[in-house]
Amino acid sequence: MTATAEKTPVTVAYGDGIGPEIMESVIRILDAAGAPLDYQVVEIGEKAYLSGNTSGIPAEAWDTIRRNKAFLKAPITTPQGGGYKSLNVTIRKSLGLFANVRPTKSYAPYVNSPHTGMDMVIVRENEEDLYAGIEHQQTAEVTQVLKLITRPGSERIIRYAFEYAEAHGRKTVTCMSKDNIMKHTDGLFHKVFDEIAKEYPNIESNHQIIDIGSARVAAMPETFDVIVTLNLYGDIISDIAAQVAGSVGLAGSANIGSTVSMFEAVHGSAPDIAGKDVANPSGLLNGAIQMLVHLGFAEQAEKINNAWLVTLEDGIHTADVFRPGLSEREVGTKAFTDAIIERLGQMPRRLKAAHFQSAEIHVPPVRNTPPKKELEGIDVFLDWADGDRHPDRLGKILEDACPEGWKLKMITNRGVKVYPDGLPETFWTDHWRCRFISPDGSALTFSDVLRLLGALNDASCDVIKTEHLYTFDGERGYSLGQGE
Repeated sequence: MTATAEKTPVTVAYGDGIGPEIMESVIRILDAAGAPLDYQVVEIGEKAYLSGNTSGIPAEAWDTIRRNKAFLKAPITTPQGGGYKSLNVTIRKSLGLFANVRPTKSYAPYVNSPHTGMDMVIVRENEEDLYAGIEHQQTAEVTQVLKLITRPGSERIIRYAFEYAEAHGRKTVTCMSKDNIMKHTDGLFHKVFDEIAKEYPNIESNHQIIDIGSARVAAMPETFDVIVTLNLYGDIISDIAAQVAGSVGLAGSANIGSTVSMFEAVHGSAPDIAGKDVANPSGLLNGAIQMLVHLGFAEQAEKINNAWLVTLEDGIHTADVFRPGLSEREVGTKAFTDAIIERLGQMPRRLKAAHFQSAEIHVPPVRNTPPKKELEGIDVFLDWADGDRHPDRLGKILEDACPEGWKLKMITNRGVKVYPDGLPETFWTDHWRCRFISPDGSALTFSDVLRLLGALNDASCDVIKTEHLYTFDGERGYSLGQGE
């Protein structure tokens, strides 16, 4: 416990659905354990959405959230229909909550799981990747989403994972990516991981391709310690891990930023069981335990966690984890809360007791010296659906239109080279990537690009998008086409 008697202000949102019930439960437990917290309540979520606020967060709530170091948030209901933005994504990105941290343990045999030794932490990048949400429909047949991976973002989350491992006595950090296919985006993440791993010689490090890595999380989760990965992959394997541990309803989550951090349950608002006194508060309670450790109240965090473990050992379970023959008594939300409070100060007999060290981890934003960048070509994307859509016809149109100083290198369709020398079996849609380069390899200028685009426009080509082809310190910064 800290030396000061002052209470630490934390923002609290009771949420929607089962949110108010489980938040009330968690606050009762926090108070009973002597957590020195001052709860400052904000109203966000469904009521704010329905009042016309498309983000679900009123301005006055933002002021409170930004003022306090920690934000304990119950699940939110997003109304059906379009036009409503994800509140979680808005908070994470607006406040720079770059690290999503999800500890996942097995509590077998008291919670049904075949993985008795499972005790992993998934550190998920929280702001980038496909979750940037930049999508476009480009033709009648083709949509796209941009996958954005940055070096500063990768450095920050990977360093956080190693710092977390050191602070919490973890031995191994595993990176998961798909860099055998996405060599520039996932490849950058893997490259940065290898660079940073060298700075932590006391922590073992390894890399796994995300598909086999996900299978191993499901089949042999006890072999993992800390996993660091990109946003989408982390979202998926976190739920896999929580489920094989026994129940998604037990999982808490921390969203760490440099000034504000948010703590929550992994599960949703479950409006179908709201008000029935059957919801399991364990996910939000485990998020609150992470919050206590983050704020420096490790003593209270241990006290609550161990009382919760004793409650599980005593077979007092809510409906979602109750199993005949494994559980002693099925209870509702309030009775489960009472049972935890009654056991404060007790230690588990069989499950591993919780032991925490207060460990607020500071990883500053990263800024790197920019490399030398040179333009050596451009990919021009066309919407073209004329006649039989044969790429040889399109190639002839583009070569005839190509101005001096440019050369058509290839055309791809859905990433596969179809001109020159494409295969007749390749399926063609109405979305064509046309790669133009300098014939002699000389550096190009933006004026050259405008000249090319003007010539294509004069040839009635429907240009829908362009991507410049750069080298960075002489290294190619774009992918080759399949078959190029």
